[in-house]
Amino acid sequence: MATWDGTAAPPRDAATIALLRPSAGGPETYLLRRQASMAFAPGMYVFPGGGLQESDREVVAWAGPTSSQWGDRLGCDPDTARALVVAAVRETFEESGILFAGTDAGSVVADTSSPELQKARLDLDAGELSFGDFLGCRGLVLRSDLLGAWAHWITPAFEPRRYDTRFFVAAVPRGQSVGTLPGEADRAVWAPIASVLEKVKAGEAAMLPPTWITCRELVRVDPAGVVDEAASREIRPIEPKLVDVDGEWFLDNPIEEETHG
Repeated sequence: MATWDGTAAPPRDAATIALLRPSAGGPETYLLRRQASMAFAPGMYVFPGGGLQESDREVVAWAGPTSSQWGDRLGCDPDTARALVVAAVRETFEESGILFAGTDAGSVVADTSSPELQKARLDLDAGELSFGDFLGCRGLVLRSDLLGAWAHWITPAFEPRRYDTRFFVAAVPRGQSVGTLPGEADRAVWAPIASVLEKVKAGEAAMLPPTWITCRELVRVDPAGVVDEAASREIRPIEPKLVDVDGEWFLDNPIEEETHG
């Protein structure tokens, strides 16, 4: 940070989904630990997600709120909003095997563990298959109504790799379970959110502020009602900034200020 010249790299659009399911220890979420060799957030626990691809802008079979409605919710144009929802669902399928799609507006795939669907995850991750083609050849529609918009975080300006990320939330569809571990992660866990927060506080796990704060907000949310809970939230961009305090640099987090101020 001391060598930053004040020039900010343009952030790349990205999307992530905090997956929730119930457990005796409270709501659980699915987290991936990024490999230490990764250029961005190495060793950090993250939700499934990633950058928007050009293929995410292709037309896909769709159920749920319209592109315009998503645009109003996410604060962007309808085409970008639609692409962000597609990216969130695609990346989550690639990285966890959880698929928010069904044969019609009232159904959802009950099992994604077949070899054919597991191969599709690899093909999508390798860029050899677009999500629109994946859905189309199987007669599936993306169930955008199963997602809720939760937050909007922008990587601080001093970081060399920056993302403009929409955070979504969703309950895991009944019958589905996570598949094999994706290549970008060296560990994946389902864990009660409360225990995750305790491990981060104890220094036994590491998270970037957006993931940590999202977990803290979700720790008491019923997975069955998380999409309804999301609908009541105000979504606005949050971009932590560097501030100079007596000659030392600190990261100014507006969410933490609102919580403790």
